[in-house]
Amino acid sequence: MKYRNIFLLLVLFGTVANTLSAQDNTKGYYKDLFVDGGITLTSRNDLPAAVYLQLSMESFLCEAQKTTFSPADTLMQRQLIGGSPIDENGILLYPDGQPRFRMIYMNGGTAARHGRSLGEEGKNSIRQFVRNGGSYVGSCAGAFIASRAVKGDSALKYLDSYLGIWQGLTISTGIVKSQTRLTLDSISPLLRYYDFGGRLYVDSVRHNGGGFAVTDTDWPEGSEILARYDISGRNFKLKRDIQGKPAIWAQKASRQSGRVIMCGSHPEFVASGERLELMCAMVRYALDGNGEPQLKAELTNGKTRNMFCETSDRKPEFTRIGDKQYHHFAVRVPEGTKTLKLNLRPKNGYNNYDLFLLAAPGHFAYLGDAAYKDLSTGAVKELVITDPKPGVFYVSVYCNTTVETEQTLYGTRYTGRLDVLNGVPYSITAEIQN
Repeated sequence: MKYRNIFLLLVLFGTVANTLSAQDNTKGYYKDLFVDGGITLTSRNDLPAAVYLQLSMESFLCEAQKTTFSPADTLMQRQLIGGSPIDENGILLYPDGQPRFRMIYMNGGTAARHGRSLGEEGKNSIRQFVRNGGSYVGSCAGAFIASRAVKGDSALKYLDSYLGIWQGLTISTGIVKSQTRLTLDSISPLLRYYDFGGRLYVDSVRHNGGGFAVTDTDWPEGSEILARYDISGRNFKLKRDIQGKPAIWAQKASRQSGRVIMCGSHPEFVASGERLELMCAMVRYALDGNGEPQLKAELTNGKTRNMFCETSDRKPEFTRIGDKQYHHFAVRVPEGTKTLKLNLRPKNGYNNYDLFLLAAPGHFAYLGDAAYKDLSTGAVKELVITDPKPGVFYVSVYCNTTVETEQTLYGTRYTGRLDVLNGVPYSITAEIQN
């Protein structure tokens, strides 16, 4: 019996693994896009690509792009990104460490100083965000800081302040306050989204001190070049030859991680034409590279699973649910099952949240496509499914309670149900009756 149970478990998760590749990775996030315009970065509250693509967006800004920053600026940024008592895991992550937004966009500016201003907690939050499935786009400074380091003449620079979410090296072009042409290879994935007027280039892209990727050494596995610099016929006084060097490059390290895209130039503030399309193509490719949704666990027949842990407990498989987040579970339903009964209960004192209970055979259960759902108010839910289809049944818990927002000089500010940021504890039980 022991070995039979092990075999059945392997069969279940083998089936789940095969199913995951077909699952929708666009759902289960609080919003689409978070814009980092923090300390020493360009602080603009608009991103034309987000408007054009109709993406939901929030931002953090440093007021009027100040040249000096007070301890209050640093504290605000570190608490927002790295965590605080109000939001232990920071704005980018859910209580269990999963990405709360689909993508981060990091502005241009001064990469090393911004990295130092984030502190280790802030940098680790961004690293975890990408590792767990959130995608990243950065231009100019945002491209530098994503790399492992800058390759200098004799040593690597800024190792302590860069994110290393792409483990390659970058070099500055030396070009400031100018424009470049970016050419696309015929196999560039950016061409999946726009044809750029039928030409394999985008002209007159602003450039101000950005960089390019080093390809001759330390080129990380799975990295790809999306566009290259073309400066033929331009009167640049260059410290180094950048003709044909990677201007936009990307990597998706695993099926679970998000896609990281880096651009040495500045297409992000153009509101029309092919430069807007170029930025939109990067954003769309990044979003298409979100990590696959993950199961929390298989539910054991008749055994209650308590999702009570907090972020600091470091047990994501038992951690509370965040706002607009899904927690996914699986149940193996054998032949001849008469009833599958699912119960959702809040921890004592937490009934003033709206938690939904969803179920579906053969695929993850989301609000729009779950075959069975209880969307009533409150946190107490029950689903009774008669004659369920044999095989893998997916069960999801969804937290519909969320914060309210308002725009300030520092970007988006949360009001209302701030308590949801640290998560809602609940219990879930599956009972199979033959």
